[in-house]
Amino acid sequence: MAATNAGFVNINSDLGESFGPWVMGNDAEVLKIVKSANVACGFHASDPVVMVDTVKLCKDNGVSIGAHPGFADLQGFGRRVINLTIKELEANIAYQIGALQAIAALHGAKVTHMKPHGMMANMSAESAEMCDAICRATKAADRDLIFLAQANTEQGKSARKHGLRVAEEVFADRTYGDNGLLTPRKEPNSMIKDAAQAVAHVRRMVDEQAIYSTSGKRIPCQVDSICVHGDGPTAVTVSTAVRQGLEAAGIRIVPLTEMPNLKH
Repeated sequence: MAATNAGFVNINSDLGESFGPWVMGNDAEVLKIVKSANVACGFHASDPVVMVDTVKLCKDNGVSIGAHPGFADLQGFGRRVINLTIKELEANIAYQIGALQAIAALHGAKVTHMKPHGMMANMSAESAEMCDAICRATKAADRDLIFLAQANTEQGKSARKHGLRVAEEVFADRTYGDNGLLTPRKEPNSMIKDAAQAVAHVRRMVDEQAIYSTSGKRIPCQVDSICVHGDGPTAVTVSTAVRQGLEAAGIRIVPLTEMPNLKH
């Protein structure tokens, strides 16, 4: 690993995405594996009761809590393009972070990071203007929040410019294009569902501090956190294998709040 965080890495997952009686993912099991949770804030998924229950599960499992704001798109799960004005985007981020902060307070817990969801994340990865709006709202809500940013994108650059701490994130179960960005989900090779393949993918990224595209291009980056998705049929199997694979290599898995030397 890079000298800044040698021997440490975080594993995170996007959770709390159920809505009313509709259950999404396997949060109880995934929260035994990961060390940080990105909790949906009610726009792309979740509702106040789901948020309350998810925060309690996080606290019970010693998992650090992050806000996971997305587009107001319950039907599309926040994965459709919505072109908000910068004013709208900034207000949407502040609103969602604030909601989770209040929910966390019910359990005496604290929100300690923020990670944009879905299409909002993908669009902002390439848009400095969107990232600046997200960072302004994040910093206004709590200047100590860690921005969990897609590695080598505008997100980390903007967060550092605004004085936020940054954790650079790669994905255990997603592939990458030659541009260093995630392969769009509509493409057949976008997801990694085989546990052994996911472990090899993660070990390579952590060991070499680099992303590898599907064509084999090496793109150097800092790897602070590994995202595993909790909403697919192979989620628990893949997540468990990734954690075990990293620990077998002597790498300590810690919450984002315990990662050493996260840089502003």
